[in-house]
Amino acid sequence: MTKTVTLRLNDQTYKKFRGLAEHDNRPLSNFIETAALRYIEEHEYVDEFEMAEIRANAGLNNSIKNALRDAKAGRGHFA
Repeated sequence: MTKTVTLRLNDQTYKKFRGLAEHDNRPLSNFIETAALRYIEEHEYVDEFEMAEIRANAGLNNSIKNALRDAKAGRGHFA
């Protein structure tokens, strides 16, 4: 189910969003929703290059494995 959200924008931001939405030939609400979702996707998930760096970092992976093993065994505590 969709929800209605009220958003307060200054004139400059509104004009910028409106112009970009019109350029993409879509409603302003869709433009804002898509922009917000893209922002979240870009900042919440690692891309393929970052993931490759993580997988290649042996020290980090060993630390994660040790922490997981300790957590499963009930050792330590979380603050």
